[in-house]
Amino acid sequence: MSALRAAVLSLALGTLGLTTFAAPARAWWAGYGWGYRGYPLYVAPPPVVYAPPPVYYPPPGYYVPVGRACYAGAYICQLPGPVPAGSSCSCPVSGGYAVGQVR
Repeated sequence: MSALRAAVLSLALGTLGLTTFAAPARAWWAGYGWGYRGYPLYVAPPPVVYAPPPVYYPPPGYYVPVGRACYAGAYICQLPGPVPAGSSCSCPVSGGYAVGQVR
């Protein structure tokens, strides 16, 4: 029994001795060397910056205006669909067609 007791005691003392001399928490940081024993500074990654698109697209208000009526002299007729303003058009009249401009 005393041999078993001696083996357990030597194992316990050996384990205690190994844990006393091994200090992994301080092994990676020893301070700045002037007596200050603080933690290292944390350097944050750079902020994410949104890059604008390479081309400027004008807002929809600057697109070509559309007209729905053809003004041909004394005649005004409605167009079947939207047509760019300023383009030429024609209105049917009794003797053929009258040429005008979309407004």
